[in-house]
Formats: sequence, structure tokens, C-alpha cells
Amino acid sequence: MTRNFTYAVAIGLVLTQASAISGQSTPKLDPQNADKISTAVTGKRIGIIGLDTSHVLAFTRSFNARAASAEDFKGFRVVAAYPQGSKDIESSASRVPGYLQHMREMNVAIVDSISALLQKVDFVLLESNDGRVHLEQAMPVIEAKKPLFIDKPIAGSLADVIAIFEAAKAKNVPVFSASSLRWIPRALELRNGDQGAVEGAEAFSWSSLEPTHPDLYWYGIHGVEILYTVLGTGCRSVSRFQTEDTEFCVGEWEGGRIGTFRGLRSSEHSYGGTVFAEKKIEYLPMVSGYDPLVKAIALFFETGRSPVPQDETIEIYAFMSAADKSKAEGGRPVQIAVVIAEAKAEAAKRFPRSESSLREGVSRLKSFAATIRFFKRGSDLFPAP
Repeated sequence: MTRNFTYAVAIGLVLTQASAISGQSTPKLDPQNADKISTAVTGKRIGIIGLDTSHVLAFTRSFNARAASAEDFKGFRVVAAYPQGSKDIESSASRVPGYLQHMREMNVAIVDSISALLQKVDFVLLESNDGRVHLEQAMPVIEAKKPLFIDKPIAGSLADVIAIFEAAKAKNVPVFSASSLRWIPRALELRNGDQGAVEGAEAFSWSSLEPTHPDLYWYGIHGVEILYTVLGTGCRSVSRFQTEDTEFCVGEWEGGRIGTFRGLRSSEHSYGGTVFAEKKIEYLPMVSGYDPLVKAIALFFETGRSPVPQDETIEIYAFMSAADKSKAEGGRPVQIAVVIAEAKAEAAKRFPRSESSLREGVSRLKSFAATIRFFKRGSDLFPAP
């Protein structure tokens, strides 16, 4: 209780600072925050929810750089941010005051609510590190019909992942989520047949655990995303084995393809993989930097088209959820389809169909009834001989 109270007080102080009058003495300006543009015309304004991850600084510096390429970043700028992310994960909540200061140095407006943010922006980056709050934070954005990028993990459960996509579909709002590792060099080219069909893959990443989340959602998502980037959907089952320092998951894909994920907790903090293609075996190197993801976000905001199919994102989180279930059952293979079906049932139970979906259903019923009446009139005019 004491720890949660401390976090609540810290967040309260941050939000109080967010609405305070500027002009107080501040630390020396970080050179990385200098010469940024934090204004944009309507239709190019981005808002951020959650200032508890380093991604907010990296993304803002890329979008708001004075020399940002119009071709790559499409003229989008981060203009406003709402600080609150996780309410009870110390490693996240403790970052907020520092990141808040950096955002102020870049002249990004700080607001005290999501509703205030939505009045100032056209697009949203949901950056809260804590996936458990994403559904709650995404809903007002979706209701406002603002295109939305949700950083990893997209949610704190597979049912929430499905609920977010269902809510977005009901409102016709573009949503996408991905790890920056989807753009690891060569992965997409190999997936698209650069060396023939991909027959299998191995991926690895750092995989520290956060007790409030399914094990692989927190950090293992990076390696699992690499695996799916090259193999695509179609995983049938997952088996998982865990030691103190290692995660090891084996996925069986359609057509007999095998994909494996190794999660690291004691060796080098690294990311990469091996792709077994028809013509060549290639190694995927670790790279640093978020610009490929930021460019993909800019293109998504401009076109409304997600670079990652919704069913692929759902299957990625189903893979990780199935891995948890396999671990609990001693490494027994767990069927992906069963995990998705259970999560859909849970999402439907907790988050019934939206009012717009119901209206659509009523409209279809009325149309069907009108068709029946039309044919009935026809049968009255032309009776059977």
C-alpha cells in the first residue's frame, strides 16, 4: 500500500507540474532537445499519451527535428503530451518527471487529461509502458476517431488486444502496434521471398520479466515480433521451456515450418535471429535506432493503412499467451487457435458489441426485411400457375 501510495503521489506531482505556470528555473538544456519544431498545421498534429518510456523522447526528436525529411516523416510533429502512464510499476512511473522535463525543453505542450490532449491533436501515439492501461486509454482516442499507434505491449492481455481492435473496427479508426524490431535489416525482404520461401527461423531478444504482465509481453515481444516478421501468421502450437536466465519457445507453423524464440536474461542485451530460406541461410543483425518504425508510423498516419495486419498482431500476442499456458503445463504444446477462441470469448463477455455495431446489425436486418417484402409483393403479382 505504501509503495502504491508513493507512486500515486509522484504521478500527482507530475500532473500538478504539467498545469503549472512556466518560467521557473530549469536544468541546462539537453543538446538533443535543441532546435526542435513543436507546432504543426491541423492534420499534422501528433499527441502522446504516457511519458514513462524512452520511446517518447526518441520519437519526438525524430518527428520534431528541424531537418526531418518531409518524404520520410510527412510533416508530422508532436505538439502535445499527457504524462501519466503506469500507476504502479516503479521502473516506469519513476521516469515520468525526467521525461516530462525533456518534453518541455522541446516545447511540447503538457496537458492534464486525455480529453484535453484530443482537443489539440489529429493523431495519437499511445506510449504508456504499462499494457494494462492501454484499453482504458485507447477508448477515448477511438471514440474521438483519431488514428492511433499503440506501442508494445499493445495490451496487458490477449482479450484486451482483441477488444481494442474490435472497438477500432466498430468506429472505423485505424490502429496499429509493432515492436521496432519488425524493421530489423533484411527481415521483411526475406519474408517477401528475396531468397526463396522461408522454411524456418530462430529469433532472440532480451526478455526481462514484469510480474504484472504475461511473461513475454514486457520484453520478449521484441524477439517474437522478429520471428513473425519473417514467418508471418500460421503458427499452430507453441511449447515453452524456462530456466532462471532463459526462455525457449518452439512454434510449429503450417506446412511443417518451425520457428523458435530464445529469451535472454543474463547474457548480452541483444536482438537478432537466423532465417532458413530456400536459397540461403541469413543472419539478422542487431541495429539501434527507431527511425524505421517512426517512418512507418508517419506513413500509417498519412494513409490510414497499417503496415502490420491485425490478425498478425493478434497471433503474436496469442503466441506469447500460449507460451505462458505451455509453461504452466510443463512444456506441453498449446494450440494457438484455442487460445484465440478463449480470448475472443472473454473479450465479448467483458466488452459487449458497441452501440455502432448494434446499429449496423439493425440496419442489416431492416434491409433483409425489405428484401423479403419485395419478393413477397412479386409473388403476389405473379402467382404460381
